[in-house]
Amino acid sequence: MSTTARESHANKILVAAFYAFRPLNDDQRESLLAELPTLAREGEVVGSVLIAKEGVNGTISGPKAAVEQVLARIQETLNPANRQVEELEVKRSWANKQVFRRFKARRKKEIVTMGVESVDPRTSAGTYVQPEDWNALVDDPDTLVIDTRNSYETAIGTFDGAIDPNTESFRDFPHWADTRLREVMQEKVPKRIAMFCTGGIRCEKASSYLQDNGFGEVHHLRGGVLKYLETVPETDSRWRGECFVFDQ
Repeated sequence: MSTTARESHANKILVAAFYAFRPLNDDQRESLLAELPTLAREGEVVGSVLIAKEGVNGTISGPKAAVEQVLARIQETLNPANRQVEELEVKRSWANKQVFRRFKARRKKEIVTMGVESVDPRTSAGTYVQPEDWNALVDDPDTLVIDTRNSYETAIGTFDGAIDPNTESFRDFPHWADTRLREVMQEKVPKRIAMFCTGGIRCEKASSYLQDNGFGEVHHLRGGVLKYLETVPETDSRWRGECFVFDQ
């Protein structure tokens, strides 16, 4: 990072959106639930972290050093044997003020709720697509592009030509896939499916569901729409509209 860039971020708030599908045992979950609130309070970090057997999911904001300390503590728990192996998928951005009011670390059954216990992205998931490779994939007429977000998100922005499932929550996705998507697959007979969501977590889990249920070749956008918009120049972007995010 250049001196100018460091100076421009000096008084700003770091916002980190992150997730990892990584199994956590009871002791690891309880450790995070007990330690993260203290770390956050001491560093003036706010936001929300969901902790489940399948991994972690959260968005936090605060001074850079304090946010990185919280992320490091989570990373240490995810992979205590090798802290150099980055388990967390993290999207960092900057804000002029705190984007949350308080900090919460919560125990959950799933880090993103689909309601299908058999789905496990750690053992079965689609192929990651880097943002810089996304345009070529979705421009191919043999690719069926699916927006895995909810209807209020798709209403304000999406990729050109993407199918909108018109779901009100992520729990609705499996039923939509088993009914309407199967019909679309029979009509269009695509060679592959390409999926996306805001930050990558929902499309990763949705890709696992499709892989497990015989939908063929499935790909999903790494880092989601947010990483794509950060990486791909506006002149080359296939995105149309705005991207809904869950903070202030």
